[in-house]
Amino acid sequence: MTDRWIHLDGLVNMRDLGGLPTRDGRTTVPGRLIRSDNLQDLSEADVDRLVRELGVTDVVDLRTGAEVHVEGPGPLRAVGSLTHHHHSLIQERPPGESLRETAERALPWSEDEPERDAAFWAKHYLGYLARRPEAVAAALDVVARAEGAAVVHCAAGKDRTGTVVAMALSVAGVPREEVVADYVLTAERLEQIVGRLMPRPAYGEALKRQSLDDQRPRAESMEAILDAVEEGWGGAAGWLRAQGWSDADVERLRDRLTVE
Repeated sequence: MTDRWIHLDGLVNMRDLGGLPTRDGRTTVPGRLIRSDNLQDLSEADVDRLVRELGVTDVVDLRTGAEVHVEGPGPLRAVGSLTHHHHSLIQERPPGESLRETAERALPWSEDEPERDAAFWAKHYLGYLARRPEAVAAALDVVARAEGAAVVHCAAGKDRTGTVVAMALSVAGVPREEVVADYVLTAERLEQIVGRLMPRPAYGEALKRQSLDDQRPRAESMEAILDAVEEGWGGAAGWLRAQGWSDADVERLRDRLTVE
């Protein structure tokens, strides 16, 4: 699986979701869905490769408005051919909330929280689906309609991105063991991911009070999400239909991501 990593100077957790098998004998298509961590530090060469070589046309930003404001516009904002979509999976910053409090909702690592085991993260991810369903559905709609590659990203590229990507792969028909394996693959880069985020004002305070193991992606977390979606809606496609998607909408996403 590690051959799906995309190596760029300005990030550490980007990979293409192409090449995965589906239950009906299809394969996911490279250059359609790319997952990533924070895009703020891309070099000029990185931007050129993403646009010209990898064919990126759409960027789906899952961060909060507060994160976007503090981090500022990244290099891809200057590329006129790209379409940017902001669909936060966290409730926007209410009046009076500090940046630290916002970061701890986005990256829930405050010292007052319970142990960050697999169940903790599963509950957190299910919160995206329960409290921000319109944002999850909108992000997936971008993937379905993009002319070229769609990059879905948040800060670490693990939690918010992992949830949206898991839903997309599930709709595509990728077996659950492959979906789980892709989620867990981020663990290979976890130390580098945290190292990138630690100096940034939006995340450093929340991160430094937790151990690396607190943030490690565990298979049980993603398995719990897939189980809950299956039990509640018959799968990711059923969840999307509950959000107002038609059968044609679901097929558009599946056909966009797979090939016979």
